[in-house]
Amino acid sequence: MADTMLTDAITDDNAWAEPKPTALLVLADGTVIEGRGIGATGRAVGEVCFNTAMTGYQEILTDPSYAGQIITFTFPHIGNVGTNDEDIETVNMASASGVRGCVIKTDITDPSNYRALRNFDAWLKARGIIGISGVDTRALTALIRARGMPNAVIAHAPDGDFDTAALKAEAASWPGLVGMDLAPDVTTGQTFRWDETPWVWGKGYGRETTPVHKVVAIDYGIKRNILRLLADAGCEVTVLPATATGEEILAHKPDGVFLSNGPGDPAATGEYAVPAIREVIAADVPLFGICLGHQMLGIALGGETRKMHQGHHGANHPVKDLTTGKVEITSMNHGFAVDSASLPGTVEETHVSLFDGSNCGLKVKDKPIFSVQYHPEASPGPRDSHYLFTRFVNMIRARKGEDALPEQG
Repeated sequence: MADTMLTDAITDDNAWAEPKPTALLVLADGTVIEGRGIGATGRAVGEVCFNTAMTGYQEILTDPSYAGQIITFTFPHIGNVGTNDEDIETVNMASASGVRGCVIKTDITDPSNYRALRNFDAWLKARGIIGISGVDTRALTALIRARGMPNAVIAHAPDGDFDTAALKAEAASWPGLVGMDLAPDVTTGQTFRWDETPWVWGKGYGRETTPVHKVVAIDYGIKRNILRLLADAGCEVTVLPATATGEEILAHKPDGVFLSNGPGDPAATGEYAVPAIREVIAADVPLFGICLGHQMLGIALGGETRKMHQGHHGANHPVKDLTTGKVEITSMNHGFAVDSASLPGTVEETHVSLFDGSNCGLKVKDKPIFSVQYHPEASPGPRDSHYLFTRFVNMIRARKGEDALPEQG
């Protein structure tokens, strides 16, 4: 009986056939990476980056700063704790975050966390995110480190039928993120108020009922946890679209202004955002920027930005605060950086990356204005940098003649 089964297997060509790939990642140089399709079907073009965080894949995939990018997760087990409605970082729960796709190593397992409401694969489908599993993500990460972040097309077809030549042409012809303004794709369409505060074990999210500082936040792709921490610091937060003018911002008579994170090239978004930022600077209103907001503040102050080789994406980036000597572990997500050498003498570099020495923070010497390149709100990531929200509020309190609060991480 066993011999008969072996003979049947040998004569059956399909018994020895390799499974047909149902997803491809096609790089602009023509490299084709095969795998198993997950999430939504179809194809999308973007820039491939890698993220080194071990947790928080749901927050990462809903961070609007990733618009235009295909994320390679270096941690092999992605999706194992499922997904829920509390860990989404886009402000509009129903909107897409802008991420073009995701690349993972191992197949998705059933959820193993008590908070899980949906399997990761079903969640990807619902949000329209195309994914590929079964990829040697260590090799892909090594390629990005050596050659920089490539443009690529990610495609998922359950029948495995791909026009590879067309995918190669699409990847090669995509212009890339340099010169691309993506803030309009992820910003709010209208002004709104925010009062939700951070999540507390056993209670969930709270509400700020007695705010004392009026803050206007400019949404270039803002994350929910940023708004929560501003509210938790006692701020009445009004969120304005990325296209808000200086006049519109100052019409709210804010005690402080916050410039948010966001995707794309800061020089491109800065075409309309920088003039507004300069009006706020001239008004001497306390100003705090992060990520894209940091980069555009640097431009507004006379500096320049540059495209990075591989960018910084992860939750384990060491940064030194030169004003205190403190080293903190931070969350980062950026492919552009402020060129420190381009900053004028009126601007002081306050933070630097201990990985590559790149600029991670600045402040104006004679004004209540500062910014950082990384994400102090984390989500995901360590909470080492939460003190920066207190630093911002202390600038507001100083203008009001109030005593400073202690900075706590």
